[in-house]
This record gives sequence, structure tokens and C-alpha cells, in this order.
Amino acid sequence: MTLLNDQFFDSLGSSIKDTLEADTLPPACYTDEEFHHFEKAALFEHEWLCVGRAEWLEQPGDFFTVTRADEPIIVTKTRDGTVKALSAVCQHRAMLVAEGHGNARAFVCPYHHWTYDLDGTLVGAPAMNRTCNFDKKAASLPEIRHEIWHGFVFINLDPAAQPLTPRLSGLEEVVANYDFASLRGPRPEEATVFPWNWKVMLENNNDGYHASRLHAGPLHDFIPSGLASFPDVPEDSAGYYRLNGTLHKNAAFNATQKSVFPVFPKLTEEEQNRLLFVNLPPSLSLVVLNDTVLYLIMDPRSAQSHALTIGTLMVPEAMDDPLFELKMKMNDTAVEEIVSQDFHVDELVQQGLRSKFAPRGRYSWQEGAQRLLNVWLVERYRREWDRRRRGPSAPVTRLRA
Repeated sequence: MTLLNDQFFDSLGSSIKDTLEADTLPPACYTDEEFHHFEKAALFEHEWLCVGRAEWLEQPGDFFTVTRADEPIIVTKTRDGTVKALSAVCQHRAMLVAEGHGNARAFVCPYHHWTYDLDGTLVGAPAMNRTCNFDKKAASLPEIRHEIWHGFVFINLDPAAQPLTPRLSGLEEVVANYDFASLRGPRPEEATVFPWNWKVMLENNNDGYHASRLHAGPLHDFIPSGLASFPDVPEDSAGYYRLNGTLHKNAAFNATQKSVFPVFPKLTEEEQNRLLFVNLPPSLSLVVLNDTVLYLIMDPRSAQSHALTIGTLMVPEAMDDPLFELKMKMNDTAVEEIVSQDFHVDELVQQGLRSKFAPRGRYSWQEGAQRLLNVWLVERYRREWDRRRRGPSAPVTRLRA
């Protein structure tokens, strides 16, 4: 019997009520493979997905590859300095024309040596001169829409999707003084696959409720759950955020409890006494301290697994400090201890969600960010379900511009 029916989608309405009245999402939203495929169509084939940072493309020919919604993608800088996102699928026999990251003069399919310029144009196709009606121009790598928001590169597989940046206007004031686009950091390691749903990951990263409980101790007590707040964003916003006050100025996760790298120079006194958590679902979550930004890029692989890339940003001159490696190690040690607690919980939450006793629970006021995610999700779930009810040929209803 299918999970996807009117009754199921009607039941989601209780998850978008006011936080103190709302229920958690049904456990099946985190465990069911049929729902995962529905969610892929509802979200990942139409929403803006973070793929990395613009500074990963410094020189013409620089590129990196990712997979989003099962689509292999190249993000590259062309000869004229333009960033492009392209399908990585050769238009001959579907071999991938690039892997990993690096610098290339062109993308050459290793199978039959079809050659594509950095902008995706097919420039070489050996022994195709006898093929009837072969049109080189029509065989270029398909281009995929992209936008850059404060240094983060996003792609969208839907050519008709509304632009991203205008729908983030509600975040601009709160992120402006951090100047994300100017920040730099070590290139993160390759993504790691974890055995829990991507929403479990995103929810945990934004859960003010657990911070003073799961992470109780000197590495986290200066950021108490009781100082969390969840500002409203415009109804059509493509992202949301939460704030968390700190018990002292320029707090940070390390043995000193304070920033060890240069504090972002434009921060106000108020900003230096809080942390910021910014979320652009379904793929990007930021933990914004006053000297560093931790970013998490999520890529679902199944109902019960996702790939996660974790990176750190700071002012560029921080990396010129002779003590940079030692300071980074000190931060990493603290963050790893906190993250290990989170990961242990995430895995057990996923296990619990598979239980026949898994509830649709109630929220504390300190879980306001979960309700904000539910609002974002449920609107899109319902839109996709409405499209399916109207028939497979029905157009997708767009969000308000």
C-alpha cells in the first residue's frame, strides 16, 4: 500500500502550526524510500542546491565535480573567467567527462575522446565525419543554471525555477557584516556518507533545545539554549536563521572559549555577543561564529543516508599566522568532540525513527528552527503532490517571485 495519499499530505498541516502547537513530521519522511523518491522530485529537482565555494575556481580551467539528485555535474571557470555549471555526461555514450577536481584545458571523454571546451562546447569528435546529420553544435554539454550567493555556488536542475538571490533578501541584513564572500579556508575533504536522513542532520545543526543538554560542559555551556531565538522571515524566503546569545563576547568552540582567529571586522557589539545559524534548505547549513564560519553541504543518497561536506571559513590573513595550524587544531579538537556527540545522536534518532513506536512528538519553544524547516518543506511537498493529483503532464506550480 502506498504511503503517498491525500490523508498523508493533509496530516502534514499539524507540523506547520505555531511551534508550541506543532507536531513533528511523520517518521516516514525520514525512513521511507518511496517518500525519498517523492522528495527528490519535490525538492532536489527544483530547488537551489549548494555545490561548493566560488574560490575553488581561482584560475581559468579550474573545475570541480559533484553529484546532485543523481546528476553528475562539472562546475568550472571558463577562459574568460565566467563560472559555468555543466552536465558531466558525454553526449555520445554517456561516459562522464570529468572526475574529482583540478585544472583542465578541456574536458576529454576518456572513452572515445570527444573533447569539450571549458564552456561545454563540443570541439572534437573523432571519426564522426561519416555519421549522417551529425551536428556538433547540438552535442555540447548541457548547461545547468547556477547562482553565487556570498561566495557559495548553487545549481538548479529546473530551468524554470525562480531565482535564488531575490528570495534571500530576508537574510541579507543579518549576514551582511560577516562578509562571507571575502572569507577563505582550507579546502574540505571529500564528502563522507552518514547513515541517517539529511533532515536529521539539518535539524540537529539548528536545534537550540539540545545544546545545553547533550553538549553540557565547558566546551558549550557559554552558548545556553535559553538564549536561542527564531526570527521570522518573509513568507516566500528561500532560507531562514536562528540566533543564540552567548555569555561572553566573541565566544568560540575551543579550550579558551573565545575567538582565536581575527574577529570579522564589521561586526557590531550585538553581533559579537551571539552566534548565527543560517539555513538554505535543502543543502546548506551555516554555523556562524565571530571568527569562523562552519558550513555543512548535504546531499541525500537514500531515505536513510546522505553525503556531508564540512568546511571552515575565516578572514584570509588568518591563514598567514605562523600559529595557524596550532590554532586550527585547537578549534578542530573541540568541534570534533561536539560533533561526535551530535553524530551519535543522529544515528540513534534514525534508528528510533524506524521503530513502530516512533512518535509525532511536540516541540519546545527552543525548537523553533525545526518548525521553520517544516514550513519550508511542507509547502513544497504539497505543491508536488498537487501536481501529481492533476496528472503527470501538469506544470509545476512555482513559488512566488
